[in-house]
Amino acid sequence: MTAHKQELQEIALKMVAPGKGILAADESSGTIKKRFDSIGTESSENNRRDYREFLFRTTNAMKDHISGVILFDETLRQQAADGTPLSKVIGDTGAICGIKVDTGAKDLAGSPGEKVTEGLDGLRERFAEYYQLGARFAKWRAVINIGNGIPTQNCLDVNAQALARYAALAQEAGIVPIVEPEVIMDGDHDIDRCFDVTSAALKALFKALEEQNVMLEGVILKPNMVLSGTTCAHQADDAEIAEKTIKCFKENVPANLPGIVFLSGGQSDKQATARLNLMNCGTDLPWKLSFSYGRALQAAPLKAWCGKHENVSAAQTAFAHRARMNGLAASGEWNSSMEASV
Repeated sequence: MTAHKQELQEIALKMVAPGKGILAADESSGTIKKRFDSIGTESSENNRRDYREFLFRTTNAMKDHISGVILFDETLRQQAADGTPLSKVIGDTGAICGIKVDTGAKDLAGSPGEKVTEGLDGLRERFAEYYQLGARFAKWRAVINIGNGIPTQNCLDVNAQALARYAALAQEAGIVPIVEPEVIMDGDHDIDRCFDVTSAALKALFKALEEQNVMLEGVILKPNMVLSGTTCAHQADDAEIAEKTIKCFKENVPANLPGIVFLSGGQSDKQATARLNLMNCGTDLPWKLSFSYGRALQAAPLKAWCGKHENVSAAQTAFAHRARMNGLAASGEWNSSMEASV
């Protein structure tokens, strides 16, 4: 890690450059099939390539508002229709290539309703290959469910330890780790319960990162916002969400972390944008707050595209708009009237 210290710090800072955020385009084969099914399009390798290629070739969005792209293994190895590696298409815009490296959340033995993320076996060797393929950051997602008696401390600890082991291996390879301890919003819990669980997950994570000698200056955090559960009778408004999310992270995230990039996790496009903007309005923060959105950047262009070549221009316009809105929110410069500009 010492050999890569400066490089890791520089990449991490570039990932949270002012007015920019990360496009999460790392949907698994199953997830992208569901997305394509929703628009009546076959999830073939060529269709997946064409879809992602037109996003990466939306030049104004990529150059002005996207700092990096998280890719699925297949995409990192794919070539554009003209034979150019997709990693080069991304790199030519100034954005950084990233790679999803976990193999998914599986049932945690002895803990009904809880998950642990797998994928550590052979990860050192995979990192070496991904570095050669052009990846300079990676992502690993942990899943934390809220329910009756869960999460247990054991669940928080084993997921934190896996995130820390992954992060240490990433930095050893010269790759910046995105650590993603996602507290799932499904459930009837209120926002205060989400606050407490998110706090506990962050405490466990940063304890494990310290124990495994991970350099925080070369790490990016990808967390949930602090939200009411989806079926909670009282849904907190945007102002309360922003206030409690900031409070939670100020209490639990060390100041030497370069940045926090939120996941959109079940929020609508505009909700994810508005809440990020509120958090960046006049608040003195030790780290950059930005976005690492998948659905909240892609839902509009996916619907506009519908698998048809003649719709690519309209889909790129939709993507560019959402990228711009979130880029403005990352600087606290968004307002709802701007949504009518597309």
